[in-house]
Amino acid sequence: MWKVDVLTIFPDMFPGPLAYSLLGKALDKGLWGLDAINIRDFATDAHQSVDDTGYGGGPGMIMRPDVLGRALESVEQRKNGRPIIYLSPRGKPLCQKKVKKLAQAPGLILLCGRYEGVDERVLEAHGVEELSIGDYILTGGEIAAHVLIDSCVRLLPGVVHEQESLVDESFEGGLLEYPQYTRPQEWQGRKVPEVLLSGHHAQIRNWRRTVAEKLTEERRPDLWAQYVTQEMA
Repeated sequence: MWKVDVLTIFPDMFPGPLAYSLLGKALDKGLWGLDAINIRDFATDAHQSVDDTGYGGGPGMIMRPDVLGRALESVEQRKNGRPIIYLSPRGKPLCQKKVKKLAQAPGLILLCGRYEGVDERVLEAHGVEELSIGDYILTGGEIAAHVLIDSCVRLLPGVVHEQESLVDESFEGGLLEYPQYTRPQEWQGRKVPEVLLSGHHAQIRNWRRTVAEKLTEERRPDLWAQYVTQEMA
């Protein structure tokens, strides 16, 4: 079973949205597992403090390495080859290629930071990998953890019933996904493209590829540049 341990000071945030739809059903069926570990349980003072002021000055509080270290040690005993990931805006950008790799691992151990971040020494001592879900700042790592877990679990066998839908979507083949249409055939004066009504599968595939290429070039020039390079290789 693909297993996730989430270290957080807000364990009640889990499973949260992960308990719904296909992911929630898969969780109930035991296709994947989730444990939320309260970091405060590893504090030693009466107030269960997990943070302190940072050396060198500056605003905000830093999560303590001794408390985080004990929390990580508690799950490392059952690590079983799972990577330890800290959700951080300074981490490497999460992409679909990385998601696929993580979905093929035995699971994940996720560290959710708060305040101004965590003491660097705990990341070094435990070989923690940093990942970012985007160039923006959140109040904590929990929402980013939801995103990462969602993106991985949907790729696990048996979670999404129509596996073909995982092949024909954005970022597969290096392109954004083409537009989708359903009934009614005409809505508010807007019609479904004629080629999609033709039943000619080769023409439909060509149209979808052409539109996907155009969308990618217009909206994600970074992806388009990579795609062009790959096509020329």
